[in-house]
Amino acid sequence: MAIISSLLRSPARLRFWELSGSFSLSVQRCCTSDTSNSSIDHLSSGLERYKDLQKYFNRRLKATYRRFSNVLDHSPVCGHHHEYFIESDGIYRTDQRQSKPVPELVLNLGQVSGQEKKTGLDNEERKQRIQWTVQRIRLSPQEKHLAATLKTTHREEPRCVVVRLGMRPLDPPHVVFTLDKVLSFEWATDKVLFYTTMEDLRCSRAFRLDLTSSGSEITSVYEETHPDVFVEVALSRDGQILSINCSSRTSSEVLLIDTTSSHFEPFLVQPRQLDLLYHVEHWRKCLIILTNTGPGQEYQVVQAPLSEPLMGSWVPLFAPGPGTAIKDMDVVGDHCVLVMRTPAGELNLVVVPLTHPREAYTLQLPSWACAIQTKKPGVADQRSALEFLISSPVHFPVPYCLYPEDGLLLSGTKDGNSPESQGNYTTTRLEACNQDGTLVPVTLFHSKPVESLHQAPLLVHVYGAYGRDLNMEFCPEKRLLLEQGWTLAYCHIRWRRARPVLAKTSSCRGEAARSGGPPSLSPSPLLFRCLISFTHCPNSLQCWGCASGSAVQQTPEHDAGCCAAGSFPGCVGNYGGSQPASDFGGQRRMGEPSGKPKT
Repeated sequence: MAIISSLLRSPARLRFWELSGSFSLSVQRCCTSDTSNSSIDHLSSGLERYKDLQKYFNRRLKATYRRFSNVLDHSPVCGHHHEYFIESDGIYRTDQRQSKPVPELVLNLGQVSGQEKKTGLDNEERKQRIQWTVQRIRLSPQEKHLAATLKTTHREEPRCVVVRLGMRPLDPPHVVFTLDKVLSFEWATDKVLFYTTMEDLRCSRAFRLDLTSSGSEITSVYEETHPDVFVEVALSRDGQILSINCSSRTSSEVLLIDTTSSHFEPFLVQPRQLDLLYHVEHWRKCLIILTNTGPGQEYQVVQAPLSEPLMGSWVPLFAPGPGTAIKDMDVVGDHCVLVMRTPAGELNLVVVPLTHPREAYTLQLPSWACAIQTKKPGVADQRSALEFLISSPVHFPVPYCLYPEDGLLLSGTKDGNSPESQGNYTTTRLEACNQDGTLVPVTLFHSKPVESLHQAPLLVHVYGAYGRDLNMEFCPEKRLLLEQGWTLAYCHIRWRRARPVLAKTSSCRGEAARSGGPPSLSPSPLLFRCLISFTHCPNSLQCWGCASGSAVQQTPEHDAGCCAAGSFPGCVGNYGGSQPASDFGGQRRMGEPSGKPKT
């Protein structure tokens, strides 16, 4: 809630906690005396002042989203002859063979909304409540079909629609199949789609959809029995291997399907075992595996034959140096590209030639880079280049393209790194001393010099659990706060405890969040996150009070807020407070009770 006060940083600004104090005082007076007209007037006055603040915040937030409405993303998908892109009313495509391509409607979201008439809502209420947005798009290998997941405002589970892509005007695109509760999905062939479903926020089953001339058939492929294991399907970058990834906090298990064969029978890479985590990519009938089998359970890259994938066949290819952590991995052509975090907290790329792994080399990224979003290649994209976007919470995405064969890293914009294009803001990486003496990495974004930060309001972002680091992608709200003079602090888990994106599930979820266009312009989610941190996560504030306070907060009058980034059930669990904050990314999740909950 303290964020609102930052937007009125003028001599006449209103401190929200003063407003909150008037609320609580008024409520107490109303409870003790029903006849107190002055208390009612006082409360009404406070509510009016709050509504003014809310309107002001909404105007500023909407203006910020409009200003950054054209930031780059990877939502367009390239086919053999068409490019597919998302608009507010559906999915369109343009024929790249035409000199002046005309957009053609592939999927009309209005038709999908029409299928909701059975819910019993009248037309006006249905228009207000049922608003579909496109999350993800997948093209079949020869561009015969398109599958897309859609999300609506009145249900949690996505819907997947399959569109047959005919040649207009004789055979225009049309929906041939609809699936509910689909989370991840990939094409094996033009007529075979693998997907997973979500039930009660659990994703534990994988299915196969066969599209034939006589109809369609759905077959169960895999079902997970452990409640803490998340199941998703992914396709290798070369399109030859489809994987069923089964992941939990403490184990991994991957089943592979050869899309070049005809039977599509899954086979196991390595049975799950406690504390073994791994992610698999394919290269020339071999598996390139990112796993935590290095010294001290550090992550390293290993190789295994596709015909003998068990752990006994794993041969080390590359291990990072001391203090350096692997964040993600892609196989591009004959090279393995690793996203690395240095001991100083900066991101860079390490390129490992798979034919000569000892000749690995490093490519530097801009010092402000905090997040890398790689582009999933389309069916016609070149596989020898890696396209990606770099960003930070306050720096909008900048496109880059890596050609590992030539060692070239090219920026898609001439001024993408200049202060003029990204704003004159400073990124400072430091370490704050925790209660147990552990140094915790912190990233600061600020516009004032470091020695003047005690005069700036502070918003601290606290990591939560499961060894996952904070989301550091561009966020218009955070950019707005920075422009208003705030300092943003991101408290990371210690690099050696950070988990890479072992299963591409998290990137798929990020893709789903981005592909539907800009988020809602309502400030409610942002305010709710801050409200949670103050009302439900006292341990988060307590444990980070030392770290954030010693780093930047110097005076009692310093404005500060805290945004907890953990899972809500974990944060509100019964945490006794005996475990230091620096251990939250390890064996136990934050908020997990060590014994029976207290009643």
